[in-house]
Amino acid sequence: MPNIKNWPLFIFAIFLSEGVGILGSLFTVSSIPTWYANLTKPPFSPPNYVFGPVWTTLYALMGISLYLVWISRIKSKQYAVKLFFVQLALNAVWSIIFFGLKRPGLAFIEIIALWVAIILTIKAFQKISKTASYLLYPYLAWVSFASILNFAIWILNR
Repeated sequence: MPNIKNWPLFIFAIFLSEGVGILGSLFTVSSIPTWYANLTKPPFSPPNYVFGPVWTTLYALMGISLYLVWISRIKSKQYAVKLFFVQLALNAVWSIIFFGLKRPGLAFIEIIALWVAIILTIKAFQKISKTASYLLYPYLAWVSFASILNFAIWILNR
């Protein structure tokens, strides 16, 4: 747990990240028992109950990571913060494309852009706070897995 120097900013950073998850879930929840349930999925697809706790944890780690960058004394952190918000927006858009529009092919292209944005964010955060960058590695790993899953679902349901 990081040394919390500014509790309101810490809470805001986590709520901001979790808020993106809530926004994405608005497009996800109604599609899971209907459209998503009827898709052919690969054998490595996790059960639906896994996604909520995993994403909730990842959004919290993302928020803590952002907080660590925000409180750093490094003046040239604006680029890193902008990258963070780019990947956060791409994260929300993926749910809209995959679950809202029901377009796995287009969502796959978008998730690759998200993956690249996460890598760029990690690299930028590493220059400011190694801990902040390390907190994004589980997110990168999960999005890597989600990319493969997205691709498989797209191919299996064309």
